[in-house]
Amino acid sequence: MIIRLIVSLAIGGLCGFAANKIMKGNTGSIMWNVILGLVGGIVGGFLGGLIGIGNGWVGSILLSIAGSCLVVWVARKLAR
Repeated sequence: MIIRLIVSLAIGGLCGFAANKIMKGNTGSIMWNVILGLVGGIVGGFLGGLIGIGNGWVGSILLSIAGSCLVVWVARKLAR
């Protein structure tokens, strides 16, 4: 259970970092990237479940990155 949590945090951090690079933002802190990746994973997983995609590791990671990009976009719009 603890190993699964550590792996999820690591993947979340990488997805958040990737979303930051894709959206051309500053890299921020490691904690911000992890939070961004985890929230993006939740959003991406929810949206992927609605349309029936995201099976397997690759699909989950791609959905997490897409969800993280969506979260970054929404946060930038709200900050204006």
